[in-house]
Amino acid sequence: MDLQKLQQEVLNEKESSRWESSTTLPVLMRKVYTWMTLALVITGITAWVVAHSPAILQMIMTNKILFLSLLFGELILVWSVSAAINRLSLTTATLLFVLYSVLNGVTMSFIFLAYTYESVTNVFLITAGTFAAMAFFGYFTKTDLSSIGRILFMALIGLIIATIVNIFVKSSGFGMILNYLGVLIFVGLTAWDTQKIKQMLSMAEDTGETAQKVALMGALSLYLDFINLFIHLLRIMGNNRN
Repeated sequence: MDLQKLQQEVLNEKESSRWESSTTLPVLMRKVYTWMTLALVITGITAWVVAHSPAILQMIMTNKILFLSLLFGELILVWSVSAAINRLSLTTATLLFVLYSVLNGVTMSFIFLAYTYESVTNVFLITAGTFAAMAFFGYFTKTDLSSIGRILFMALIGLIIATIVNIFVKSSGFGMILNYLGVLIFVGLTAWDTQKIKQMLSMAEDTGETAQKVALMGALSLYLDFINLFIHLLRIMGNNRN
């Protein structure tokens, strides 16, 4: 009788563990997209406020050191969070993510000056639809995208180098080619990053701080994919104010 009771307790523990494991991934994935969405909202609001503040715009446009500090500050912030995520608390990492979203909003405020509001809205909706489709594909596909992801990452490095070169060359035609390549790269990276995030979070045994920090870094990756996809699509499809 005692043996049967013990066996039943073991079975119950296994069932409980299996149930907990099956519910962990959806909870963590929801956190990924919640953090990503909040970051996009913060960036959008910041960009809108700065774009409608002549004093702030004047200060940024007339001070090259300030503008460069904002750009390099973003890069340093992303690198620092990624490198030190294991040593940071979840609260600190989240606050740094929010800070990065604000800084990115400041630098992106100029899109409201360069492009019409209608085209910005239309491109944002196109970006959201494209992103959602590729994220859906990356989450549910059974195909291993790791090899494609490595190719896309190398292509991204090439894109960054080519973009820097074009700053000095100033070729509009070459720049447009880079924008089309950028769209293809970030469309692919969205699917790859989604699959990679799912795989990492599926190994989490609970929804503790460690797992949530992984989810936060996943949100940062997808946020960057979305922002870059939006920028490249805007350069292709956006209507200039001039």
